[in-house]
Amino acid sequence: MIGIDQLSGEHIPTLREVVEESGTRRVDVVAWRDLDDPEAGGSELHAHQVLSRWAAAGVDVRLWTSRVDGAAREVERGGYRAIRRAGRYAVFPVTALDALRGRLGSGDGVVEIWNGMPFFSPLWTRRPRIVFLHHVHAEMWHMVLPERLARIGSAIELRLAPPLYRRARIVTLSESSKRDIVQRLGFHPDRVSVAPPGIEPRFSPGGPKAADPLVVTVGRLVPVKRFDWFIDAMAKLRADHPTLEAVVVGEGYERPALEARVRAAGASEWLRLPGRLSDPELLDLYRRAWLLVATSSHEGWGMTITEAAACGTPAVATRIPGHEDAVVEGVSGRLVDTMEDVVSAASALLADDDLRFRLSAGAIETARRHSWETTALLAFRALAEQRAAMAGRRG
Repeated sequence: MIGIDQLSGEHIPTLREVVEESGTRRVDVVAWRDLDDPEAGGSELHAHQVLSRWAAAGVDVRLWTSRVDGAAREVERGGYRAIRRAGRYAVFPVTALDALRGRLGSGDGVVEIWNGMPFFSPLWTRRPRIVFLHHVHAEMWHMVLPERLARIGSAIELRLAPPLYRRARIVTLSESSKRDIVQRLGFHPDRVSVAPPGIEPRFSPGGPKAADPLVVTVGRLVPVKRFDWFIDAMAKLRADHPTLEAVVVGEGYERPALEARVRAAGASEWLRLPGRLSDPELLDLYRRAWLLVATSSHEGWGMTITEAAACGTPAVATRIPGHEDAVVEGVSGRLVDTMEDVVSAASALLADDDLRFRLSAGAIETARRHSWETTALLAFRALAEQRAAMAGRRG
């Protein structure tokens, strides 16, 4: 299987060279949401970064996804076309019907983005195909759905879907996510490739850190991010670091509950929830922060960790698949297991300037290893290999 270590050597092919050699000219991508969706997150950002680079390399990319309220049904973005065919849940059966009617999937390849609920692409296309699967949702179903629906979603993901995808090429974000996918879904390791996410060049060090301790966390305000842990941890930290300020960046349906938790902790004056920030505002916050804390229960990687790292901000992150690759323990940050561990690790970093500066330098160096160009190349090579393998079988 392809990986970053296989891109070293005398000549590293460009994405355009791989595209031209493969003969892949048109690719259909099916996804639950696209970048304009109010609840878009890391999966949608990842898709945009990859697809825009495929388009720049000469691939005609069409993204089939769900509608966005008040937005156009079709939109050009980053050189590819997003086609919004149906509502949030109807998009799954409508996509399958479109494929069976020949409206999509007639090109040189298909990419399915399996984000919890699969599109069951093995049932409706025989084209060369890869599947972006960032992580197993598992317990997440029970965090966001009523119990009956959660059991159905979990059964589909863990029992019904995997046998249909046994011959699929899976592309995930990290080695730790790959291990989890292999263990929980039963895929053969040779069928799972790793293409770590990149970092936009704008994320870089610049300017001084905040005068007082500043801790940030970034993500959609949903249960899987466990921002309740963050709020409780910051309230405990404040006792030992009385000038501490904290910021939760993001938007989502958990906002009322989180705001109530902040008020209950008496933290309203120093713990802010400003919602989504503009790109310059987020960059400035990353650069000024002393520390980023990531408390998620499930992640494919944790792109906010490496964005902050590129700005010289180390992380305290939960020890889960994805985070285990995004954070290099003792080099770019710390991995922890409980909310109490978040408090103790963050407190130690805030109190020790030398340790924090050392991890800051390690974070910058670690972040330099990642680029979206490499991500796009690795993902496309997986699709090109599938196309070549299918051509060989036909021959």
